[in-house]
Amino acid sequence: MTEGTINGPRARAQRSHGDSLWRGAFRRLSRSPMAIAGALIVVVFLIVATFAPVLAPYEPASTEWTQLSTPYWVQGHGPGHPLGIDRWGSDMLTQLIFGARQSLIIGVVATAIGLLAGAALGTLAGAFGGWVDMIVMRIVDIMLSIPSLLLAISIAAILGKSSAALMIAIGVGQVPIFARLLRGSMLGQKNADYVLAADALGLRRRTIVMGHVLPNSLGPTIVQATLNLATAIIEVAALSYLGLGEGDPAVAEWGRMIVSAQDRFEIAPWLAFYPGICIAITALGFTLLGESLREALDPKQRR
Repeated sequence: MTEGTINGPRARAQRSHGDSLWRGAFRRLSRSPMAIAGALIVVVFLIVATFAPVLAPYEPASTEWTQLSTPYWVQGHGPGHPLGIDRWGSDMLTQLIFGARQSLIIGVVATAIGLLAGAALGTLAGAFGGWVDMIVMRIVDIMLSIPSLLLAISIAAILGKSSAALMIAIGVGQVPIFARLLRGSMLGQKNADYVLAADALGLRRRTIVMGHVLPNSLGPTIVQATLNLATAIIEVAALSYLGLGEGDPAVAEWGRMIVSAQDRFEIAPWLAFYPGICIAITALGFTLLGESLREALDPKQRR
């Protein structure tokens, strides 16, 4: 009787239900038009960024066509330059393609910095509680009291014009978001049945936290990282627009392309339109995918 109960249909259904969390989420994502649209945008962006040297028709920041650009006239669409040239005489399509690579690298590294540092603080606060939690959360509250973009501007201005400075500046601004989210998830898991059972079995606190509580609390944090990628890409463009981006003019970046187009906007508005639409579409793709993933993993959203 006992063996039949353990191996019966109900037990198998429970095991199947427990194992199918991510498969169920993927099934819901595959049926969501919003998720499919976001995934397609992200995949195209990743392909363009990864294979930029292969897809680009010219070398980045090539000035072989400089004589075609003046303060009063900029070459538009034409043979060899389907999107025209920028104010420096470089092929616009090439600059956009290599700009995707720059935005991807900075966005991913900045989000990884914020995720790792925030996860470390959130784990400390959620695992130890007490005075450790109080100190960590006060630090997080101080960081949250400063707008993330303003904090990023201050850090980038101190560190100087470089891609590394952008990564650190944007990543630091994301630390409190991940810290609070992971701490809240871990506190919600501490009184779960599996944690009480592990404690009753005599497992060490570190084993329970690192082996059980933390892995089961990372889901919302990973979803938030997807959403933060969209924010990171926008902030990269914003900092570059303010003159705090990469100092090397040979490095293509969407935000700096918009800055360079300001004194040519009346005669060549496409110089700002193309990089602007690339920023908007890429951020939209990550946002759609992140929101869809959050809803797919949220038990309250399931039917």
